Amino acid sequence: MALADLLAPDAVIPALKANSKKQLLQELASKAAQITGLTEREIFEVILQRERLGSTGVGNGIAIPHGKLTTLPGIVGVFARLDQPIDFEALDDQPVDLVFLLLAPEGAGADHLKALSRIARVLRDQDTVAKLRASDQASAIYTFLTQDEASNAA
Repeated sequence: MALADLLAPDAVIPALKANSKKQLLQELASKAAQITGLTEREIFEVILQRERLGSTGVGNGIAIPHGKLTTLPGIVGVFARLDQPIDFEALDDQPVDLVFLLLAPEGAGADHLKALSRIARVLRDQDTVAKLRASDQASAIYTFLTQDEASNAA
């Protein structure tokens, strides 16, 4: 599963300002609502409910909030690079500055897990993460997130 299939170029927020985890999730829900046509509240409730189960802050300043919505037609992603790192209750207690929101249809099953795995793999790459943190251009960030896919597809 390629990140380019999940993430549209206009779904990248290069310098998001958020002062808290809740505000960050609200901003991501707002962007996702623009892309999906679903309501911001519906998206926010789903990702907040998932966060209550345990933080999706995976460490190294990275979080991958995610959720499933019955009315979503396909898997959708939103990526944000934060202006300033915020506390996300991450597994390693480090503040978060890179966030990839993943939304999937209720019946996505294995595709949802494949997408999460692909995102985690890309965000484990130290060079990619360094480039993401160094750039404040949405087009460059999109390229860094999707560029390695041609070489990994084989």
